[in-house]
Amino acid sequence: MNETLRLVPALVAGVVLGVMFFGGLWWTVRRGFSSKQPGLWFFGSQLLRVSITLGGFYFVSGGHWQRLLVCLLGFLLARLVVMRLTGPPFELPNSHAKEADHAS
Repeated sequence: MNETLRLVPALVAGVVLGVMFFGGLWWTVRRGFSSKQPGLWFFGSQLLRVSITLGGFYFVSGGHWQRLLVCLLGFLLARLVVMRLTGPPFELPNSHAKEADHAS
């Protein structure tokens, strides 16, 4: 039981890292497309998000693979939460019409 309680902070840290990573990705996409320099936005955001996430995983694991695995689980759970909160991916207009044309 004591070992399980030690893994809870790793799970919470994974969720925080995941919300930061995927929330940052969502924010970057929304800001990047309306920017004059979208490449700079996307590259800078990716570099910052990956650096923080990898550093967080390294710090949380502390050399224990169990903590790293639980942190990764929290990271993936955060992905589901962010996807649910930000809504479904947008669909291009007339995408059904293109599929129908392609079928004939």
